[in-house]
Parts: sequence; C-alpha cells; structure tokens
Amino acid sequence: METVSEKYMWLKTRCELEFTIEAPTPFVFMLRPRSAVSQWVMQEMYDVQPRIQITEAMDSFGNLCQRLIAPKGDFRIQTSSLIMTADHSDVDHRAEFTPVPELPDEILTYLLPSRYCEADRHNALAMEIVNNAAPGYPQVEAIVDWIREYIEYIPGSSTYPVSAVEVVERRHGVCRDLAHVGISLCRSLCIPARLVVGYLHGLEPMDIHAWFEAYVGERWFTFDATQGNLEGARIAIAYGRDAADVAICNQYGPAVDPSYMFVDVTEEKSESLPRMD
Repeated sequence: METVSEKYMWLKTRCELEFTIEAPTPFVFMLRPRSAVSQWVMQEMYDVQPRIQITEAMDSFGNLCQRLIAPKGDFRIQTSSLIMTADHSDVDHRAEFTPVPELPDEILTYLLPSRYCEADRHNALAMEIVNNAAPGYPQVEAIVDWIREYIEYIPGSSTYPVSAVEVVERRHGVCRDLAHVGISLCRSLCIPARLVVGYLHGLEPMDIHAWFEAYVGERWFTFDATQGNLEGARIAIAYGRDAADVAICNQYGPAVDPSYMFVDVTEEKSESLPRMD
C-alpha cells in the first residue's frame, strides 16, 4: 500500500523565547526552517530584542544556525514563517530495505551509534521486534508499533535528552525520547535513521516536536510513535543523528533556561495569503 500526499496546505508558525541574562552569553539557535522538496518557505520574520549582531552558518547536516551573544538583561527572540507543506506524510509499505553497499555516501553516518542512539546495544531487541516483517518499511512500522505499545508518551516529562537505552528501561518519555528509540532500533537493522525537529499542525499540547525518518526504498520516510497516524502537516527545522545535533537553542557558559516559551502553528487559507504583486 502506498499513500503519497498530493494535497498541500499553508501553515503559519510562531516561536517566541525569553531569557534573563546575567552576563553576556553566546547562543546558537536553530529556528529557521528552509525550503526543501517537502516544504517551501514563502515568508519569514526573525527578530531579537535588544537588536544585536547575528551571524548565520549552515552545519554539516544542512541546518541553518544563528549565532549571537545575548547581552546582560532581558533578551527575547521571536520568529514566524509562512510555509507550504504536504497535509500528511507519505506511506509506502512496499518500500524495500536498501543494502548498505547501495546507500549514498552521505547516508552512511545515519547507520552509526550516536550519543543518544546506542544502536550497537539494541541488536537482539530489534530482531525480536521485527520478527517476520518484510525488510524495509514494514520493519520500521513494526518498530513504531512496538514503541507505541511498550513506551508511554508523556509530554513534558523530561527536560533533558536521555539515551534510547534509558528510555527503554524506564518505559516512558517525551517525543524526542521515543524518536531516539526508533532511530536506535532501525540502525541496529542497518536501516539508516535520523532525528527531525520541527512543527506538527494539530499537536496537543502545542510545542516544538520531534520525530524520526528512516531511509528505505531509496528515500526518507517519516515515522512518529507519538501519534496514532501520519496525518497532519509537518515543518522540519533541523535534521541530525540525535538530539545533540538538533537543539533549537544551544547556550554556552552558566546555564540559562528560557523564562518564557510560546509555540503556535495555524493553517492559513489560500485566499488570506499576502499578495506578491
């Protein structure tokens, strides 16, 4: 069975962060989605208060990274974007396993164990989970079904990343944790997998969301154990091996947590879009 989305929708995203800074503090943010095959950024706004210098670079995964030094005092960052994206993620139960010798060079890194995805410790569990599932998409789907049944999704239950091994042991976690487990189990089967951070329209409670993608049938497919299906438009902000690569905010020096955070994703009807003439 194959389901390819041919319907698209316009989403307006907003993200606001506020900090109280005790001393000048270096930050690296990942808050700018970029246009790709699955999404097109029509309009965006990125504002910081007070106004300071920002430089931007692209990391090794193609993510846009904004570097700045927040001054002492109240500091606020606000972003918004208007993006066209598919109204649901593609599904293809016939997508086959891609043998490692046939993988593109840039995909190989997503087979290796990483800080939060200890694939080398999940071989036996992965084989038990997939059992007689056909190699490829059905194996990943079996992994997602197992995570939904075995690990409880509790939004807000963790404020820092933990490893896939820890999540399996404690049997609950946030979206990022469940994605780490899926990634680790896929890599144990030589299926490349990566973490995605972004927005999901209709998510409850609304927040920055995390899911994972697996490389089968010679392309990336979306998987999300926190949701009952793959309905809902998604906007990717960042890709990486695990949470260490895709934090929307990295701060250096004495710890500074946001004093306020707001995330909103709403649908924009085509008739309300800004005119470009």
